[in-house]
Amino acid sequence: SIMTTKSLSQEISQRAGWSIVMGVVTAAVGVTMIVYPAATSALSTVFFGWCLVVAGVAQGIFALSSETPGNFFLKLLVGVLYVVSGLALAVFPPLGVLTLTVMIGFMLVLEGVLEAVLAFALETGKGRGWLLFSAFTSLALGVLILAKWPASSVWVIGTLLGAALVTNGITRIAVSATVRQQAREAERFLTAA
Repeated sequence: SIMTTKSLSQEISQRAGWSIVMGVVTAAVGVTMIVYPAATSALSTVFFGWCLVVAGVAQGIFALSSETPGNFFLKLLVGVLYVVSGLALAVFPPLGVLTLTVMIGFMLVLEGVLEAVLAFALETGKGRGWLLFSAFTSLALGVLILAKWPASSVWVIGTLLGAALVTNGITRIAVSATVRQQAREAERFLTAA
């Protein structure tokens, strides 16, 4: 039983090691995206556009299973809207980047306002401070993006996606290192027993 537990802890430790490597790679890709935000924005916009095209085609196929003509045409209309929007993003990336940047700015402003309303609806001390901090941050970012638009389009999407990947990579490294350490401690404990 000790041998199987030992081999299990070694397996966990080894997998955690690979997860740490993946975290380093993810963070490095994120840094690259931050360093080259314009290219990241354009590529992300094209990718998002093609995803919308695929979703639109799927929606069109899904429309065929509608039970009423009204549902069929509504689903078909949504599918066509996805395809047209997706093609616009994929074929005209600069325009797509500009449009997505404005949408991100407005989304952040709206998020900040809603979080502030939610914060004031909470009792004092029930996380209100963190919600207000998040609301202020979202609102400030949104206003900054919109105030500097269209120039902000060059850096917004790439920087935000890059920051998300850096955060994801660092989190993966931290969690995997903790799992690896605990697996090694369990192995030492079982070996000593």
